[in-house]
Parts: sequence; structure tokens; C-alpha cells
Amino acid sequence: MEAWLIILVSLSACFFIKLLFSLLFSSKKNESKGHLFPPGPPPLPIIGHLHLLPKSTIELRSLLSNLSQKYGPVLTLLVGSKPLVFITSYPIAHKALVKNSAIFANRPPVVPVSYVLSNKHKDIGGSPYGLTWRVLRRNLVSAALHPAGLKSYSFARKRSMETMINSFKQQSSKQEGKAGAVRLFEHLHQAAFSLFILMTYGDIGEDAIREVEHIQYTFLVSYAKFSVFANWPRLGKLVYRKRWQKYTEFLRRQYDILMPHIRARQKLKQEKKVGKEVVDLVTYTDTLLDLEISEGAGKLEEADVLSLSSEFINAGADTTATMFQWVMAYLVKYPRVQAKLFAEISQVVKQGAEEVKEEDLQRIPYLKAVILECLRIHPPNTSLVPHTNTEDMEISGYNIPKNTTVLIGTAIIGRDPTVWENPMEFRPERMMTSTSNDNGTGGEEVGDVTSFKMLPFGAGRRMCPGYKYGSLILEYFVANLVWNFEWKAVDDVDLSEKEEFLVVMKNPVRAQVIQRRVK
Repeated sequence: MEAWLIILVSLSACFFIKLLFSLLFSSKKNESKGHLFPPGPPPLPIIGHLHLLPKSTIELRSLLSNLSQKYGPVLTLLVGSKPLVFITSYPIAHKALVKNSAIFANRPPVVPVSYVLSNKHKDIGGSPYGLTWRVLRRNLVSAALHPAGLKSYSFARKRSMETMINSFKQQSSKQEGKAGAVRLFEHLHQAAFSLFILMTYGDIGEDAIREVEHIQYTFLVSYAKFSVFANWPRLGKLVYRKRWQKYTEFLRRQYDILMPHIRARQKLKQEKKVGKEVVDLVTYTDTLLDLEISEGAGKLEEADVLSLSSEFINAGADTTATMFQWVMAYLVKYPRVQAKLFAEISQVVKQGAEEVKEEDLQRIPYLKAVILECLRIHPPNTSLVPHTNTEDMEISGYNIPKNTTVLIGTAIIGRDPTVWENPMEFRPERMMTSTSNDNGTGGEEVGDVTSFKMLPFGAGRRMCPGYKYGSLILEYFVANLVWNFEWKAVDDVDLSEKEEFLVVMKNPVRAQVIQRRVK
């Protein structure tokens, strides 16, 4: 025990001495260069503002909101000697992300989410701005998320939707004459993950889908415990030995579950090459197996394909499922909004139709408004993945030196009372604009998310490449749930939040499901 204590004290002493020297010399360096960082609360020696930083991003949002009122929409917090710049204003964030897009497209050397979930292998979200990132993103956009590719997977979206509808119909029939309640989260979560797993590995069967869904979701919600290995890799492994063992066990289990599906796709591609008749759709994994980062460099390693395919499932399914639950929670809580949405769908879809088709969605503007209003109040993350600037730049009158970590407070921007009247009021109508034509008649329409002063998916070169597809899935699923069922609250809908990788409902919504007698 004494030897262990000596080692820990020695490591801590070395760490703090390093921080002290970094603080002294970095301060002199910044002063000599004339850098003027944005303001912030007075830091403590050595630790900076570590004593202020809370454990959860939800608490951090409250802290930044309060600090912004005092210090302005651009402020600095020090983690030891390392400055973190936070932006909580849409115009300033837009200037950084869009007008200075190329300068601002880089990532810090270590992005904890990327480090932990990809096991330091290739991914898109955390890769630095450069050739590898451009090739990986181009492949995602031109293959998996290309309109032609998305159209080929319309059957998968329909199948996931129908499976979900049937599960709710069974619940509805069980509830007739009873005041029972259904927990929506399990059904919505399963629908989203099933869809993205199918797009990633093909039709692998229900049991395999459940297995992949379980390991991916469990890994996500365990991320907070494992993030210490990104921030303090050597010290973390030493201090949290049992946690490190659990992390490596997760990686092993993920490999054992995902890799057979990747190798099955590889085998299928080889059979196609030798002339066997194999009819199958192109999955995201298929595009990765063909990919070369640069000419002559060879294909991606198996571990990189695993990392990228895992990222695709997590980024798509977890975000979609989370937003899906928030949208349904608000529709349950506010029957007026649900009734108005059903009335608008009824004007577009023929009575007796079993499905709201994807081509119908463009004629249901109120549906888009409902989803946008949820994204405004409850973006999936409180802040975007951190950015760094590749050269010195000016933000709102402050000189930000090269390689500074900058975070955009998306949740604060969406709730900015100077931009949004009564920002915590759920009012989808605020997202709609009146239109008119030459005949003097008109209607209402809703723009794209980029038309509004909020950034749930980021902006510029690092904007989420799948946001349009995510919006399509949400609209399609929500429209069909409202078309087929009336959703009634069985108790007070609690809109409290908690952090579970993304910002989710603290108390998942329950509702009574009443099948509509559409003829």
C-alpha cells in the first residue's frame, strides 16, 4: 500500500509541476504575441477553472448560461493552463463555423468520444481536418447517404416502421377497456437501431440485430465512465484498473459481435467477383471494404472498418432514437399539437390509407415544424464536438491563437431569449412562415434547419452529413405513429433531462395507445 501511495503522489506531483510551468510560460507567450483571450471568471493557480467545471454537460450548460450573462457570448475557461473558448451566440458561432469554415474545421489532438468509442482507430467525427477525413466523409456522403442509396433502402425504413406500428397495435389491443400504459422508448429505440444496423451490415436476422443493438447501446451509455482514458490515458489505466479491464472487455465483445458481419460482407463481395449470382444491396460496410485513403495505399484495416461501421450505427441510431422520444413526448404532453398534426396529415393522406408515404412528407409542413421545435429545445448534445482553428483568428474582437479548443453551446443558442420569445415554450408555429402567390392565396411552409438561428447539427465543413436523412426518418416514423394512433398521457409528462451519452429524458414517457379507426 505504501509503494502504491508513493507512486500516486509522485505522479500527481509531476503532473502539477508540469501544469505550473505550462501556465507560467504559456501566459508569457500569449502576452508577448498580444493574444487577448475572451473574458472569464478569475482562475485559480495551477488548476485554472477545474473547480468550476461540473460532471455533466447539462450542469455545464447552466454554468455557461450564467457566465455568458456576466462575461458575454464568448468566454474562456482554463483547464489547468489549457484555454477552452465557449461560444453561446448564433451570429458568432455562424461566423466561426461558416465564414471561417476552412480555418475552423480541425479537431483537438484527442477528442474523448472518438478516442473511447473508436479505440483510436479511424472515424469521421474525431478525425483531424485533412486527407483521411475528406476521403471518409466523401465516401459516406456519396455512397451511404447519396439520394440513390437512400432510395434503395426505402424498403428498410418501411419495414422498421411497420414492425414498430405492429408492436404498438398489439399493445393497443391489450389495453382496450383498460388504463394501461406503454413505455415508448423501447419501441422507438429498436426501430431506429434496426434500420441503421440493416444499412450497415445488411439483413443479418432479428437475433443478430438485437445482439449488435445491445453491445452498441451499452457501450454508448458506458462512455462517461471510460472517458478518463482519453483525458488521462496513463494515469487512468493505473488508478482505474478495474474500469480499464471493463473497457477492454467491451472492446473485445464488440469485436466478437461486429467482425463476423464485416467478414460476411467481405465474403459476399468475393463471391460476386468470381461470378456467383448474389443479389444484395450495397451496405455502408461494402463501401468501406472498397475504400482507399490514397492511391496505392491499400484498403482500410479490419479494425478501421469496424470503427467506422460502429460510428455509423451509433451516430445515426442513437441520435434518431433520442430525438424520436423527445418528439413523441411533446405530442403526448400537448394534445392540441397532436390533433393539429393529425388534421394536417388527414388533408394529405387519403382516408383508409395504411401508410403515410415518404413522398407525402413534403406536403406536411407542420410535421417539420414540430421536429424543428424539438431540436431547438432539446438538441442531441448540449455542445458540438470541439473544434480547433488551424491558424490565428479573430472572434468577436478577440484574438484566438492557433490550435485553441473552441466549443459551440448549441443548447444555449437554441434557448437564447434574445432570439426566441419564451424559449422554453413548445410552439411549433414559430417555425412556420406564411406564403402567397400571384392569385393572392397562400399557405404556410417551413424551411430547412439551416434557415433558423440554431445549430443542432453544426454548420460549415464539419456539419453533420446525415442530418437530412435523420430528419427524413423522424418525419416518416412520427407521421405514421400519429396517423395510426392517438397518444394519451397516463401521468404528467416529465420533460426533465439527464445525460446518457446524449441528452435524454430523465423519466421516459409513458402513454396510452389508442388505435385510430381510419376507414
